[in-house]
Amino acid sequence: MKASDLLVRCLENEGVTCIYGVPGEENADFMMSLEDSPIEFVLCRHEQGAAFMADVHGRLTGEPGVCLGTLGPGASNLVTGVADGNMDRAPLIALTGQAALSRRHKESHQNMDVVGMFEPITKWAWSLEDEESIPEVVRKAFKLATTEKPGACHIELPEDVAKANAENLPIAPERMRRPVPDDKTVDRAFELIKNAKRPIILAGNGTIRKRASAQLRSFVGQTGIGVLSTFMAKGCIDRHDPNCLFTVGLSAKDYGAHAIEQADLVICLGFDMVEYHPKLWNPHAQRKILHIDFLPAEIDHHYPVALEVVGDLAHTLWMLNERIGAEPLRWELPDQREVRTRMLEELEAHAEDETTGTIRPQKVLWDVRSVMGAEDIVLSDVGAHKMWVARHYHCEEPNTCLISNGFCSMGFALPGAIGAKKVFPDRKVLAICGDGGFLMNVQEMETARRIGTNIVVMVWEDHEYGLIAWKQQTEFGKHTDLAFRNPDFMKLADSFDWAGYRCEDSRELRGVLEQAFAEDRPALVVVPIDYRENPLLTERLGQIELAL
Repeated sequence: MKASDLLVRCLENEGVTCIYGVPGEENADFMMSLEDSPIEFVLCRHEQGAAFMADVHGRLTGEPGVCLGTLGPGASNLVTGVADGNMDRAPLIALTGQAALSRRHKESHQNMDVVGMFEPITKWAWSLEDEESIPEVVRKAFKLATTEKPGACHIELPEDVAKANAENLPIAPERMRRPVPDDKTVDRAFELIKNAKRPIILAGNGTIRKRASAQLRSFVGQTGIGVLSTFMAKGCIDRHDPNCLFTVGLSAKDYGAHAIEQADLVICLGFDMVEYHPKLWNPHAQRKILHIDFLPAEIDHHYPVALEVVGDLAHTLWMLNERIGAEPLRWELPDQREVRTRMLEELEAHAEDETTGTIRPQKVLWDVRSVMGAEDIVLSDVGAHKMWVARHYHCEEPNTCLISNGFCSMGFALPGAIGAKKVFPDRKVLAICGDGGFLMNVQEMETARRIGTNIVVMVWEDHEYGLIAWKQQTEFGKHTDLAFRNPDFMKLADSFDWAGYRCEDSRELRGVLEQAFAEDRPALVVVPIDYRENPLLTERLGQIELAL
């Protein structure tokens, strides 16, 4: 068979069902081979959008999402989405074409070192210069992409290699169990926890793996220890659980940060430093830290580890649960209960807002949460709205609120929502965007309509880069010119054959959302947002005091 046929067969062998991308001349053989495959190819309008779709596919399934671009600008357009998947720990495979080997040694049209470009933003990047190596390279890329911590890998296929005849066959994927910690180490961890007076759990991205979340819920149910989650760990514990203390991650000191200050042991589970730097919650390096994760702890002055337990996180928690079953441990932690009570009060404070013209972020998210079911999926883009989603939108289940928080890339939510709807077509999928981030990948509105993914996109309109304005104002007392004009969003929706809604009355918002989800096509909901709440939140966080 041709090498391009072999590559497609290897992808089928790995269980790939969908590839998102924009092909070019140098992908021609691969695309012809894909025509005879059950793998679906989703034609996108920009390679960055394709990468974000693959990124979300990886997050939701645990299996690598696959995206495709050609050489040169097609490959460079993939970079932001691939980097996002890699730093947000989503398994992802990026496929790119390349110039023929016969012209790689000299200046030639669109020829550049694509592998070198991808190396800093992937776990592994490789060029297929030998057609017989295709099965090994594909198997290695998929294995590395799914090995903890998951991430992105890149495979390049030069156009002349794609045409070559290949005789090898795909390598069967092996499903290996992850290493687990030894009993003595877990015994030491159990002793540390048992001797703590005020332990608290800081749950990171690793805890949203389904098995890990189930074991965490069992651990918390037995011990009564409160759980603070990072932005990407939302849903690791049910928001209704009395031990759920909601999220941490804002630069300003929120209720959860006060609870960490009072703890004598911080149990970091699947914690990822790219989300929430320890300097923000352990500024004097005084907190005792128990690190439990798939990988050893990063070295950082503000993350002094008393003990690290390295191995499969779910299995480690199961081992701790077994010990607690034999020697029950239970804490009464009224200070942590106060954190939950105070945060619940904030979440409910604007539930009955009646405003017109603009709507407060808190009210918007209260209504969003009321409309979305336990399994439905919200994706947040990056901007001022992300801070509000992180603080005010909470979940029953893992992977039902997806936030780009390791790489923090604007433009993530709209294409990501398309990827989510492809994975779970029967769930409601809502993308929440600022007017800045929304327009960065607005072209994928056409993709959503063409392939029948009936998502809802909500745009918070404030006519400026609001997060940057918020941060500059907080630090300098003023901000630079960050304002811009927007299109007529209703005409924009109509031009892409989307339903369009503009809601300026807080009393009507829930009904508008329900109507948008009832449409038989994608829908755009535009909300003029009251970002006067941003400095008010900053001021309030600076005044928080708890009776701890």
